[in-house]
Amino acid sequence: MRIKSSFAACGLLAVLAIFVALPALAQTPVTTVPVCANCHEAQNLTIMLTAHGAKNDASGSMCQNCHGDATEHLKDPSNKPANPFKKGTPAAQRDAVCQTCHAGNRHLVFWESGKHAKNEVSCNNCHSMHGKPGVVPVAPFTTSFRPNEADLCGTCHQQIRSAIMKPSHHPIIENKLKCSDCHNPHGALTPVMLRAETVNQQCYSCHADKRGPFIFAHPAVEENCLSCHNPHGSVYARLLNEKVPNLCQDCHDVARHPGTVYGGAGAFTCVQGATTDPTNTACFGKPVGTVNSAASTRFVARACTNCHSNIHGSNAPGPRGQFFIR
Repeated sequence: MRIKSSFAACGLLAVLAIFVALPALAQTPVTTVPVCANCHEAQNLTIMLTAHGAKNDASGSMCQNCHGDATEHLKDPSNKPANPFKKGTPAAQRDAVCQTCHAGNRHLVFWESGKHAKNEVSCNNCHSMHGKPGVVPVAPFTTSFRPNEADLCGTCHQQIRSAIMKPSHHPIIENKLKCSDCHNPHGALTPVMLRAETVNQQCYSCHADKRGPFIFAHPAVEENCLSCHNPHGSVYARLLNEKVPNLCQDCHDVARHPGTVYGGAGAFTCVQGATTDPTNTACFGKPVGTVNSAASTRFVARACTNCHSNIHGSNAPGPRGQFFIR
């Protein structure tokens, strides 16, 4: 009974303590509205839920970090502070405003060496602190409210935008893969600002099965994946630069399989001395000069990978691996 009485007394004291503390809690302000919001309410609402708005205070310190000292502006609203982001301001001057806070970001280490900075592309060309009033960014093909990154990059890189719309493409327009997954838009020392050191290393970050090492490696693969593939998009399957067998015959034009121009007189069984003349049907056992409409070599090496399936490299022993045969 004594234990139960003690618990009851403790509960009563806790309730009394809450009632005593309520007036003190009521005096504590719940939110801090910056003085800038008195006139610029719409702009304040757009950053309220962002990192910029979270660090703002009653004097609007975050506003003044970007827009300059507003002391005189508060005294006389017509005396506007200098706008560092106005049209015609050099890109380096606009970037310097953002760098006052973001200079320590590891993604910006090579900003000045990147292609964007060298081509007068500023932070506010891609980023909008306040956004457009009344516009809700909705990404197509997804349930995300984040805008499709490729749409933004495509405003300048229109040739790449055209490539990713081709039938064979990485899932970029579907927003399953972003431009920044391969490229660092804030600068890099690598070609085309890749995140990896080389093109191949970048491709291996997803296609690890093509990395090797292989006993028999395909030299074209080891040199550059782009020898055969267009990473942004292609009208040919598997993002190929050309259709097989044309792609293979760019290098393998003489050895073993015929690499001549497609005509009506060439095949694996073609007799020595046959020509590409469509009237020459010696390859098919018919008299020379007899027109044979069925004479066609377009089936020759129509799909090299039907036999040479391990085209990126092989660990199979002997000729099977040497010639990348399945």
